[in-house]
Amino acid sequence: MKVILSKDIAHTGKQGDVVQVTDGYARNYLFPRSLAVAAVGGALKNLEIKNANEERRAVKLLQGAESAAAQLSEKTVTIAVKAGENSRLYGRVTAADVAAAIEKDLSVKLDKRKVGLLEPIKSVGEYEIPIKLHRDVTVPVKVSVVAQA
Repeated sequence: MKVILSKDIAHTGKQGDVVQVTDGYARNYLFPRSLAVAAVGGALKNLEIKNANEERRAVKLLQGAESAAAQLSEKTVTIAVKAGENSRLYGRVTAADVAAAIEKDLSVKLDKRKVGLLEPIKSVGEYEIPIKLHRDVTVPVKVSVVAQA
């Protein structure tokens, strides 16, 4: 019997897959637990529509990420912070600070989780930080940390 999986099932398939299973497995396990639906007429049509919508959404997200990457590439963001002796910062520059500076200087709204800053910046200098805009789009941005006057 062919079924469409509603959830990921180990050793059977992932959500949305159309798989061939035995009749007993489908009737006694998958259907009562709402883990699958029979792959007939309307269910297959709904699956095709859902997959097409997801594909359109993914293309739209990729285009948005590529346009943001074009705005960010080859740009430098300056962050002014208080610094003490030996160019050491009194605080630190975090991913949230970098995201806020990019939004302020370059007008690109960015979530702090997309900033690839492994550890906070603790000294004055120039840093190249990768910004992951999409699974396939990563752009490096130069961040210049300077001491406040």
